[in-house]
Amino acid sequence: MGAAAALAFGASVGAPIRPAFAEAPSSVSVAPMGPASFADVVDHVKGAVVAIKVKGFEESQNPFEGQGELSPDDPMYKFFKRFGETPQKRMTQSQGSGFIISPDGYVVTNNHVVEHANEVEVALEDGRTLTAKVIGTDKRTDLALLKVNDGNKLPHVEWASAQPRVGDWVIAVGNPFGLGGSVTAGIVSARGRDIGAGPYDDFLQIDAPVNRGNSGGPAFDTRGNVVGVNTAIYSPSGGSVGIGFAIPAEVAKDVVAALKDKGAVSRGWIGVKIQQVTPEIAESLGLKSSKGALIAQPQKGAPADAAGLKAGDVITAVNGEKIETPRELARKIAAMGPNKSIDLTFVRNGSEKSAKLTLGKLPEEREARADDEDTGATGHASVASLGVEVAPASEVRGAGGEGLYVTDIDPNGAAAQKGLRRGDVIVEVGGQAVNSRADLSNAIDGARKEGRRSVLLRVKSADGAKFIAVPVRQSAG
Repeated sequence: MGAAAALAFGASVGAPIRPAFAEAPSSVSVAPMGPASFADVVDHVKGAVVAIKVKGFEESQNPFEGQGELSPDDPMYKFFKRFGETPQKRMTQSQGSGFIISPDGYVVTNNHVVEHANEVEVALEDGRTLTAKVIGTDKRTDLALLKVNDGNKLPHVEWASAQPRVGDWVIAVGNPFGLGGSVTAGIVSARGRDIGAGPYDDFLQIDAPVNRGNSGGPAFDTRGNVVGVNTAIYSPSGGSVGIGFAIPAEVAKDVVAALKDKGAVSRGWIGVKIQQVTPEIAESLGLKSSKGALIAQPQKGAPADAAGLKAGDVITAVNGEKIETPRELARKIAAMGPNKSIDLTFVRNGSEKSAKLTLGKLPEEREARADDEDTGATGHASVASLGVEVAPASEVRGAGGEGLYVTDIDPNGAAAQKGLRRGDVIVEVGGQAVNSRADLSNAIDGARKEGRRSVLLRVKSADGAKFIAVPVRQSAG
């Protein structure tokens, strides 16, 4: 997660804009767009937007910090080299933004704003500064909940009840570069953005200018309701280039409610590593589409394992709701929380099956996550042209007793282009266990005779198990 800030989305402006068709379908009239001014909205919400001031300490390993650059010939070099090698703690100060969500002083901001804080202060719009207590944080969504005590009812804002549409107005209020309350406006540019910040990415993208210091601040719709929490920006220079990201209100309000109730977020967990179903993998498994989440490796003893799910199964629905991608499955399972009974629909060997299981609790720093690794370019392969050398894993110390250990690989070969690496262990090919080069050859020949364009390898690597679809060269004639 970058230290820069982001923006969110806005709700619809007045009545929804719908095309009104005249007799000729090509004639479209559109309702007037946007208010003449955002001033009334800003006057309504600005008292609830706060600046977050953070003090903390970090260790410095630089023995010459604060001394400038010293040459080894400098008389002081040896002195600092001798006595300055131990880590030194130095005080740090940073700033961000936040917003009050209740009259008794609960404040929402980003986790990365307060993550290393020893002291947190909240500066109000009226000029007062209050000491804040960190109630709870959630690294996975980068949210934090603070509490200030004022003795009076504080101005506050509400979460939006409806999701904004792409093209809706959005207003950002925050503390960019420590300047204090600043307002910018724009539109929702996109929804559902995955920026690689975490396993549950579902960001709004907005073009309202946001900068460093806006992190944790609110993005409002034109009714003054919070539609997102500013979190990140995309910027080569560190300043706004019109691409900001915000945590949607529908995600943030549930996380904040959990932090207020328990100080932490408990997420559901089934205990599998999942990956994207590429078109090649879909073809190799005989699937009609590439939708769903492929189980690369179930964890022994986890809920999915106990329910009988296996590597190679493709999860297509949860409680009857279709699953399009691995990330969608991860988010849905996490949001349900532990101890919930669910029905999973999955495909195994071309047949649709179902299983009932009870969700566990996601362990700390572990994700039931999607593996979005790129599977590489397309090509044609046979055993001779895979570009790999293999040996039985049982003959390679530390490689285990099953499968084929990849002893060497051509970086330009089909297998390497698909993600296979030296040191990987090929466990299955086309659903068949392989323990010799002959097994590998027979499995690929079998896939070719069946008319398949690709064959599916199940591979164990340092990162865990995964599937790789390798194209198969068809016989001529």
